[in-house]
Amino acid sequence: MTTLLTGLIGSGIGFSLSPAMHEREATVLGLELRYDLWDLHALGASPGDVGGLLLRARDAGYRGLNITHPCKQLVLAHLDTLSPDAAAIGAVNTVVIGEDGFAGHNTDWTGFRRGLVDGLAGAPLGRVVLVGAGGAGAAAAYALLDLGTERLDVVDADPDRAARLAADLDPDRVRGGRLTELPTLLGHAHGVVHATPVGMAGHPGQAVPGNCLRPDLWVAEIVFRPLHTALLAAAAEAGAVFLDGGRMNAHQAADAFRLFTGLEPDPSRMYAHLRELVAPEVSRAPLSGALSPHPTERM
Repeated sequence: MTTLLTGLIGSGIGFSLSPAMHEREATVLGLELRYDLWDLHALGASPGDVGGLLLRARDAGYRGLNITHPCKQLVLAHLDTLSPDAAAIGAVNTVVIGEDGFAGHNTDWTGFRRGLVDGLAGAPLGRVVLVGAGGAGAAAAYALLDLGTERLDVVDADPDRAARLAADLDPDRVRGGRLTELPTLLGHAHGVVHATPVGMAGHPGQAVPGNCLRPDLWVAEIVFRPLHTALLAAAAEAGAVFLDGGRMNAHQAADAFRLFTGLEPDPSRMYAHLRELVAPEVSRAPLSGALSPHPTERM
């Protein structure tokens, strides 16, 4: 059986869970797949070398590569085709290598969308606050607009970046702002999405003040290592329903797997794989909150 070659290009990815998740799912489906890490540091490469790395992968027979920081925007110049969603978001995290060249996709937005629908089914989406206007934030914003969010307030440490994202996506429904506006904005929101590195291992802290959380405000996290972040602990204490970042990660991996292989993965199984993989890193704290009624509409 021929081994299907896939992998990940990025910086500081030595501890990525992607190889285990993709290879485990492939084994269950009876596919021989290898998922390699192309770490820029280990390769002695710079982010600008991403085009050359794609050529190396093509020549070595790779079927596709995931792309992560800091190459999600830089890779755009080296692609032959681009999905409409990736073009709208302005970032690519999945490149399929085929006879027609390099095809760019974005499974971050579909991963967040599917994770939100799975984990917070029925949550009101009319007015949402997004913390973080980087690549993950842009994908989450695109997903929320696709789901029908009528007002999306994006706040970032760099307010100009938040304003650019709002202008690029939908100036009528998206507004860029400053982190200092969070308390006021959250007072009128149905939910908040956190999309910054704060809360990750090595980046301790909490980007959303705990005193701004309340039972009728849902909380979605994009950080997944650890799964139970300080923000989610605060959400649980406030009685808010919440979504851990593992669901987005599992769904985006499943969508990339489907593009690479043409097979239909099981996102729930991949989510279980992820939980098993991160279990040694953290105590087994609750990973999601049961959805409660939202009697107050804040449009």
